[in-house]
Amino acid sequence: MAKRDYYEVLGVTKNASKEELKKAYRKQAMQYHPDRNPDDKNAEEKFKEAAEAYEILNDDNKRARYDRFGHEGVRGSGFGSPGFSDINDIFSHFSDIFGGGSIFDEFFGTSSRSRGRRRGTGTPGTDLRVTLKLTLEEIATGVTKKIKIKKLVKCNQCSGSGAADSSAKKTCPVCQGSGEIRSVSRSVFGQFVNIAACSNCDGEGEVIDTPCRKCSGDGRFQNDVTVKIDVPAGVHEGSYMSLRGEGNSGKRGGSPGDIIVVFKEQEHEYFIREDNDIIYNLFISFPEAVLGAEVDVPTLNGKARLKIDPGTPNGKFLKMTGKGIKHLNHAGYGDQIVKINIDVPKKLTSQEKELLKELMEQPNFKGEVKDQEKGFFKRFGL
Repeated sequence: MAKRDYYEVLGVTKNASKEELKKAYRKQAMQYHPDRNPDDKNAEEKFKEAAEAYEILNDDNKRARYDRFGHEGVRGSGFGSPGFSDINDIFSHFSDIFGGGSIFDEFFGTSSRSRGRRRGTGTPGTDLRVTLKLTLEEIATGVTKKIKIKKLVKCNQCSGSGAADSSAKKTCPVCQGSGEIRSVSRSVFGQFVNIAACSNCDGEGEVIDTPCRKCSGDGRFQNDVTVKIDVPAGVHEGSYMSLRGEGNSGKRGGSPGDIIVVFKEQEHEYFIREDNDIIYNLFISFPEAVLGAEVDVPTLNGKARLKIDPGTPNGKFLKMTGKGIKHLNHAGYGDQIVKINIDVPKKLTSQEKELLKELMEQPNFKGEVKDQEKGFFKRFGL
């Protein structure tokens, strides 16, 4: 089963701070702790999934690789979950989060947390997804591409505020600048407080009296932008990388989204890819297979000379070391594997036929009858 996105697992945005990650992980751990969900394998798996997500995203280096390459970027080379032996091992690994004690000590505590949106932060921008086609030659060594896309950019007239000038904003009269609306309800179980973003100001705590004429108060507008993408060597079909902060600008000063670049391999004229190796079908003549030869074969960076030993059989694989694709997560290159195919001509001249008949009479060109076949012939009087 494919792994879920780590940000999705913790329920946070890609711009989440370490403190936000910590709070999100605590919430997941409390919800899915085995003591609260006895004999619930699904809850236990979600508990471990949250621990793995936090372990990756809380580490700056691992998080950077995950943001660029997804799960592929944190697989192997020391990346990935630390391999917790059991549930208690998870808590000891993240003891700083739970204060060294049981999470239920705080779960049933009385501490309150503000869930409202910060005043004036705007609405975050959305992510953009683009598909980038790459040749095997580009994948083999890495490449820098420039693409043109349409996206929402920050308005340069109001600096993204959406207001005509600094005096055009005022405190929201509905939420009194808090950005949130609280409603209290009572039941037999006690009093409950429901907190929601203010619909009048979209949770910003401020409203605009006089909007910017260029962006109509949105703080951004549509524009064509050229984006540079540095593609590392060794990426695969369907793998992706994120360009942080390069997506749509946020509304009225909100943080920008990302550009998700999904890679697509173009079919190659000569080569078939197998991980970081490439396979090439080489066709040689029967005399070349018998006598041996030196032939030129294409590679990902030009031509190379390949030696064919005398007596090379059909279907044999020859390896050209280091002529494949550069590894993504470690040094070195894959290989080029050359499969030998003996080309059998379908049309022959009269002279060629006579020469082949003469060869068939020579000792080295007569097929040997195996002992098993001799017994078969003898049994039926052949």
